[in-house]
Amino acid sequence: MASALSLSSSFKPALLTTTGNATLANTTRSSSFFPYLVGSPSLPSVVTLKVPRRPSSAPVVRASSSSSPSSTAVAEPEGIKITSVPTKPIEGQKTGTSGLRKKVKVFMQENYLANWIQALFNSLPPEDFKNGVLVLGGDGRFFNREASQIIIKIAAGNGVGKILVGREGIVSTPAVSAVIRKRRANGGFIMSASHNPGGPEYDWGIKFNYNSGQPAPESITDKIYGNTLSISEIKMAEIPDVDLTCLGVTAYGNFSVEVIDPVSDYLDLMKNVFDFQLIRNLLCRSDFRFIFDAMHAVTAAYAKPIFVDMLGANPDSIANGVPLEDFGHGHPDPNLTYAKDLVDVMYSENGPDFGAASDGDGDRNMILGRSFFVTPSDSVAIIAANAQAAIPYFRNGPKGLARSMPTSGALDRVAEKLNLPFFEVPTGWKFFGNLMDAGKLSICGEESFGTGSDHIREKDGIWAVLAWLSILAHRNKDKKVGEKLVYVSDVVKEHWATYGRNFFSRYDYEECESEGANKMIGYLRDLVSKSKAGEKYGNYVLRFADDFNYTDPVDGSIATKQGIRFVFTDGSRIIFRLSGTGSAGATIRIYVEQFEPDVSKHDMDAQMALKPLIVEGVHWKGEAYSHHIMHCLPLAFT
Repeated sequence: MASALSLSSSFKPALLTTTGNATLANTTRSSSFFPYLVGSPSLPSVVTLKVPRRPSSAPVVRASSSSSPSSTAVAEPEGIKITSVPTKPIEGQKTGTSGLRKKVKVFMQENYLANWIQALFNSLPPEDFKNGVLVLGGDGRFFNREASQIIIKIAAGNGVGKILVGREGIVSTPAVSAVIRKRRANGGFIMSASHNPGGPEYDWGIKFNYNSGQPAPESITDKIYGNTLSISEIKMAEIPDVDLTCLGVTAYGNFSVEVIDPVSDYLDLMKNVFDFQLIRNLLCRSDFRFIFDAMHAVTAAYAKPIFVDMLGANPDSIANGVPLEDFGHGHPDPNLTYAKDLVDVMYSENGPDFGAASDGDGDRNMILGRSFFVTPSDSVAIIAANAQAAIPYFRNGPKGLARSMPTSGALDRVAEKLNLPFFEVPTGWKFFGNLMDAGKLSICGEESFGTGSDHIREKDGIWAVLAWLSILAHRNKDKKVGEKLVYVSDVVKEHWATYGRNFFSRYDYEECESEGANKMIGYLRDLVSKSKAGEKYGNYVLRFADDFNYTDPVDGSIATKQGIRFVFTDGSRIIFRLSGTGSAGATIRIYVEQFEPDVSKHDMDAQMALKPLIVEGVHWKGEAYSHHIMHCLPLAFT
């Protein structure tokens, strides 16, 4: 068996440089060092970069100034000495859409992480964690090792009974949610900046999930922020650093740390959701080629146990399958821009039949067929339309469907046809959780490459890949070798023929000056207040314009100012919003969508199909806001 690609002469092995106690892996990620495809004719040896992990150094939490009073011992659990470490509030600790994300150097500042963790414990009712169990895991990025030790010691200092932590500190975001639910933990910490780049010069993040496995609601994150503004002490247990390399339990009096296999609980759940034998039959076919790009991120720890060991895929179908602290100098965001290596392979002359990628912490996904890209908005709609037939977990049908507001309306049409409850929520997976807990929602998704269901309370990249493989396996289960298979493009085009096509694109302006970005949004809000139904923008007639607000149908909580919408009478939409997932500056996102029922037009290039709306809508009065984004980094679009 052979790769469609070979090793480039410019390929460089890992170069190790040492700075102080840290050994950093500088790995060149060559576009030629890419996957070896299942079903290709002759395969070279697989090259694996074995990069030594940095030795753990004892993290030190110090007082925030030399003039602070010295640490004092406080009341302590049996067998553990607890120290009260004086501290002071630190600015900039307000969480965004999915936790607190900053540059690594910010988190490494004196007490920065410790303040936030202590503020979290100060925000929770004692019964939510005292003598309870918390899960700890992350995507393996730089600083996770040091952060793990800080979190463990503060948890012990605040009376937590037990920490379940993934080996090497690694657990994907979906798996953290799964472990919380399976083991009935009180909650869990996730150390990740998701799809943002990692390494000493890049990003780090932290968030907390509740006992249902879902991200903490705004009522809690607002309390955390409030407590960061008044914090005066950090409660630290004086215990040694815990060895996270070996499975097992380490006890300190009434407090213990259990190092767990990060894969096993999640794998058990996937086996209950999907028909693994059905998928295995597809992946073992000689006429079907599969590839998964783990992007040197957390799903590299899951890809082999699931796709290879359980489902029979060739080991060489896993690309970038070693977790690295800097993601191999890559940007672990599975989209057409940052997963270009995978895109190039899938669009090559003899590309594989199915390709997928996941992001830094494993909660996002990208799905590709041969020379065919599936938009995230279409992906969730197609999964929902096929779930009952192809996925055992949904044998009784989905309970309801939901999408984030900027996501295209493709899912709406599936809900209407299947007569299912449908919900439109703000951006942020936490808004799906209440609906799931209330039994109102089964399948949901976001245009930002997030797809999932109520099997956990996070979006789930590998789940989405398995869902697509299940659909293909179901559609091809009776096909004999030599018969034409049903491929990704066939499934998508059949869906369009049934439901119509929602042409959709998102345009990103990154690292904008926050002041200018806020002025732009202010200008648009003023425009909304003056807009009237029936106004014409070229050939488009305005149905309504608003600043999206959401009232949770379960608990009545309200989220305001979630994105500026211009919605036209033909179903077309233009949406503007500021993203809350970056670590520096502001990201302005513009979403453009147009519905097309005419099958003869479904094969149009999306940018060409959207051009009239862009010309008439996005560029309409564009001079009034374009100067606010002229200093942003170059535009990216999906």
